[in-house]
Amino acid sequence: MKTKDNLEKNISLKLISKKDFRFLYELLQERELNVNIVQKKIPTYEKHMNFINSNPYSKWYIILYQQKKVGTIYLAKNNDIGIFLKKDTQESGIGSIAINKLIKKNPKTKYYAKINPKNRKSLKFFKKNNFKLIQHILELKNE
Repeated sequence: MKTKDNLEKNISLKLISKKDFRFLYELLQERELNVNIVQKKIPTYEKHMNFINSNPYSKWYIILYQQKKVGTIYLAKNNDIGIFLKKDTQESGIGSIAINKLIKKNPKTKYYAKINPKNRKSLKFFKKNNFKLIQHILELKNE
């Protein structure tokens, strides 16, 4: 049985490197796009590499569990936190520990998580980790 202390000892964050590009792309393919705010389709591998090389986040880590890549977590320049775990490790407690480790490594006064309201799983996860809902954003497309 996994205790929280034992689980925490086996989780680490490492900054992404070129060796992680393929893993990040494979992880991206596991996402359900209908609950994503920005991405509506999976980009090509080349576009994905260009995105990674553009340094879109202030910090971007691979989440390791027992030295095995199980997910990714980032801190955007505006203090948004984004996290995604492989499906077989979701709801294991790894995500909560990864958020705590990210916050310890990158202390700020506030953090945010922009979640699509349809993504109930992520909303529940962030609320469980003491994030509070502060707004929903509406859009009008003038076409």
